Amino acid sequence: MTNYALPELANNVHWVGVKDWNRRLFDALIPLPKGTSYNAYLVQGTKKVALIDSVNPGFEKELESKIKELTDIGDIHYIIMNHAEPDHAASIKHFMELAPDSILVTSEKGAKMADIYFDVPADRVQVVEEGDTLDLGGKTLRFIKAPWLHWPETMFTFLEEDRILFSCDFFGAHTAFGFYDDDDNVGELLYLAKSYFGEIMMPFRKMGQKGLEKAKELDPLLIAPSHGPMYRNPGKIFDVYEKWTAGETKEKVIVLYVTMWNSTEVMVKTIVETLLSENIEVCMYDLTTADLGDIARDLVDSRGIVVGTPTVLNGMHPLAIYAANLFKALRPPTKYAVALSSYGWGGGALKQLQETLEPTKIEIVGALAVNGPSQENDLNTVKELGRDLAAKIKSDK
Repeated sequence: MTNYALPELANNVHWVGVKDWNRRLFDALIPLPKGTSYNAYLVQGTKKVALIDSVNPGFEKELESKIKELTDIGDIHYIIMNHAEPDHAASIKHFMELAPDSILVTSEKGAKMADIYFDVPADRVQVVEEGDTLDLGGKTLRFIKAPWLHWPETMFTFLEEDRILFSCDFFGAHTAFGFYDDDDNVGELLYLAKSYFGEIMMPFRKMGQKGLEKAKELDPLLIAPSHGPMYRNPGKIFDVYEKWTAGETKEKVIVLYVTMWNSTEVMVKTIVETLLSENIEVCMYDLTTADLGDIARDLVDSRGIVVGTPTVLNGMHPLAIYAANLFKALRPPTKYAVALSSYGWGGGALKQLQETLEPTKIEIVGALAVNGPSQENDLNTVKELGRDLAAKIKSDK
């Protein structure tokens, strides 16, 4: 029998989640260089027991074993579903079968998703609204709506007596290391949290601001998200989320490019050197090797973007198409762009790039397409574009 590490957050409140050390990709999209965790929490009152969130499919038995070290599975009265995404909710049906008298507690939209995705019957679902509470006996759970953080049904759960905020994906980070934000082996947690925010929460910044205000009003002593370490120092994550949800940017440019015969790369390196000479922070990514998490992290506070692409069959290189569409999907607060392209026997990439970026409302400061290798006059134009971009960035306070 395994003796698990089950951190006690407060009296009779335990982390019973799972660490997925070996997972390296999430949603077939997001890199997980440090794995991830699926955080579930057991709250034992004097009258009733609640399981808050569950785990990714395949880890049900480990969660089972952990709960059994604290109580019988059949003792669970409530299973709280803060969010219906499968990494938190797909194993709910399994535990409702093991605890036949248990009730699923979720939002109205969550109840519909529980029916569609997990076949949970309506007579075993309790829908809660903003401010509703459950009394477990000395442990009171209060529910707070948090729509679009990052699905429409999302809610927070707040344990009033111990002032613990179970925030689901909000304030999360993908890492299997550590239990708390101040653990020695956590590493650069805010670095990971910033990547997570860029990948997951950035498109929902306006709702993020509302969620942040609700979280701050609760004045939690501990924040317990569904991925990554818990925050014994809530101010640490509140401070950065204040900036990220507000869309605060720096005098910074992210450069995304792909090159085939170095023509585009020469242009990109020229504009990078120009920006650096203007004291602009630059983050440069070759799209053939770039990590999506790194790109998302740097998009969180970049005021400018440079996209460089060669022409492939009258359009953008496929990797540049991917990057441009990713930019459009993540909706970063970036305000200014420069588009660079090179071509051989026919152009078209620059036009496609500009059309892709147009719906984002970003201001394209300048664009240049060069036929063949760049000549001195071409690179002088690139330098001018770099100076123009730097001027825009510096004037935007």
